Amino acid sequence: METLNIPKRERHQGERNMSGKCPVMHGGNTSTGTSNKDWWPEGVNLDILHQHDRKTDPMNPDFNYREEVKKLDVQALKDDLRKLMVDSQEWWPADWGSYVGMFARVAWHSAGSYRLADGRGGGGTGNQRFAPLNSWPDNVNTDKGRRLLWPIKKKYGNKISWADLMVLSGTIAYEVAGLKTYGFAFGREDIWHPEKDIYWGDEKEWLAPSDERYADVENPDTMENPLAAVQMGLIYVNPEGVNGQPDPQKTAEHVRETFARMAMNDEETAALTAGGHTIGKCHGNGDADELSAEPEAADVEYQGIGWMNTKGRGIGRDTVVSGIEGAWTKNPTQWDMGWFDMLFNYEWELKKSPAGAWQWEPVDIAEDDMPVDVEDPSIRRKPIMTDADMAMKVDPVYNDICRKFMNDPEYFSETFAKAWFKLTHRDLGPKARYIGPDVPADDLIWQDPVPAGSIAYCEEVVKQKIAESGLSIGEMVSTAWDSARTYRGSDMRGGANGARIRLAPQNAWQGNEPERLAKVLDVYERISAETGASIADVIVLAGSVGIEQAAKAAGYDVRVPFVKGRGDATDEMTDADSFAALEPLADGFRNWQKQDYVVKPEEMLLDRAQLMGLTGPEMTVLIGGMRVLGTNHGGTQHGIFTDREGQLTNDYFVNLTDMGNTWKPAGNNLYTIRDRQTDTVKWTASRIDLVFGSNSLLRSYAEVYAQDDNGEKFVNDFVAAWTKVMNADRFDIA
Repeated sequence: METLNIPKRERHQGERNMSGKCPVMHGGNTSTGTSNKDWWPEGVNLDILHQHDRKTDPMNPDFNYREEVKKLDVQALKDDLRKLMVDSQEWWPADWGSYVGMFARVAWHSAGSYRLADGRGGGGTGNQRFAPLNSWPDNVNTDKGRRLLWPIKKKYGNKISWADLMVLSGTIAYEVAGLKTYGFAFGREDIWHPEKDIYWGDEKEWLAPSDERYADVENPDTMENPLAAVQMGLIYVNPEGVNGQPDPQKTAEHVRETFARMAMNDEETAALTAGGHTIGKCHGNGDADELSAEPEAADVEYQGIGWMNTKGRGIGRDTVVSGIEGAWTKNPTQWDMGWFDMLFNYEWELKKSPAGAWQWEPVDIAEDDMPVDVEDPSIRRKPIMTDADMAMKVDPVYNDICRKFMNDPEYFSETFAKAWFKLTHRDLGPKARYIGPDVPADDLIWQDPVPAGSIAYCEEVVKQKIAESGLSIGEMVSTAWDSARTYRGSDMRGGANGARIRLAPQNAWQGNEPERLAKVLDVYERISAETGASIADVIVLAGSVGIEQAAKAAGYDVRVPFVKGRGDATDEMTDADSFAALEPLADGFRNWQKQDYVVKPEEMLLDRAQLMGLTGPEMTVLIGGMRVLGTNHGGTQHGIFTDREGQLTNDYFVNLTDMGNTWKPAGNNLYTIRDRQTDTVKWTASRIDLVFGSNSLLRSYAEVYAQDDNGEKFVNDFVAAWTKVMNADRFDIA
């Protein structure tokens, strides 16, 4: 895969030139200007909780893509994609008459932004259509790929999302090249606005030196979390070398770290590198300074197309993308072992491409072993390798893996096919979300499989046994919350289904209070054995019991909705290493942080709430309810603004908004709430608690729940938000 070696452009390039123009009354903030965040950069960004609302979505309110795609004529679509692969268009001609390299790259770069740390990025939303991804240096000319796909998208309309189509195009490209692929699943739903929650880095220019996101660029594991790419605007690593300086062994270390942050092991990494470069080529036969602006900065006449040559042809053999120029193999439109043959059968030396980029070329190669020109088959061109390719030869671990592949081509093809499937489906969630005729039958451990749970038990019997168990409301509610809070909508991992809270590594996480957890699970396991309910169902049902008891004590008779059928996963079904990324470092809902961080507690709360799919009001009502239910980690009293702990009241909000109180710092992340008249300490609080009174938006929600006429609304809203959290991963009932 390749990235554009672009000249630096100032961030203000797109600003309007007002000289010689007549002023006009214009009060709407119709272009990007000074925002509230610019004025108050330390304020919390609640926008991440309210992105992708109905106002940005052009589809009808009742449109359900996951149902619509089931009507798709899959075979006809695949046939059309296969025809497209060899239907070269004059406005953007295919290399060697084949678009297989183009669409492998479109799909790869759509899926390749995924990172394991927070599950964000990836190809699951079609976000490559929008800024910043549509204008990243690493995504140069993927805009052309999407325009080539447009007639097919237009034809099949609502039955195929952009997200599914882009990923499928790459899979079909490999099939056309000759690979037996592992499978494909539909089900990716398009977004209609760029994500506001994804942190891509702090740099202010594309391809800024890697040093800006590493504590020490010599140590790849010091890259800032949750980032995975080595530079702003890249998907993976710099193809010329670390900071553009060739050094294959150093690059190998960065490749290893970057791919690990995408949940890939060394064998998968080597397979993807080799297979990704078996088809297609790099483009650098020209001058990047002659290209038009990227899509997001291009003027209207470009119609959303970027990087067009403004002085020459700029197509075919004269295309510029990464600046590196050449194909990796002799037959760049065929799936074969050509990448290995080329890399390991020749010695390589550093050269400069026509665009001035570093690339590796063979020292001595027979003309017959060279690939032909993309336009004229009578002309032979030298093959190339990037620094990342050379890393596979120089690094001893990657070298051994490559030689294993060379000795067993079938094993290489199978390994690549599975790694490609993982790359393009990692953020689609568990197998229950997969749609289509080509879904593989196998259950793969990275899909976090969960067996079906029993529904042949009496819910009321289980609830009665829970109620008689002697567990406190806080114990029941906290355990259910801890089990469910791992869910993240970014890649649909985690959640209560599977009861993995009882397995390693979750049963030892500090945030889960292992000693308390073990005590509670001992009770639940006994109830499960006696009733036939899964432990996962017992955990969630016990949370319902606790909430119903607390609501009744407050004078409200409520029933928490519950759906049977959660299963219990086993250690064999659990990739413990990848689950480590789901460990909470803080949980503002239970007023806990593992340690002090540079990031403020309220920012970590927002991040957690966004991953769980909560809105601002839902986050607010859950905080207030969790406090009065006594669910604080370790039993601390911070934020429990009530003398009726264990009752589901709106006391938290009533007392937080009471101007009869004062709020004073009392230590690190610690405040006292005092009586304004007597200065007597009434309660203690954390920053999380006080932000709901200090932030103007959060206070507006808190005031709603503090109103005298909204006690019942508070209870009902809490139950609704709670149920949403408990069922977030129930894709079997969605």
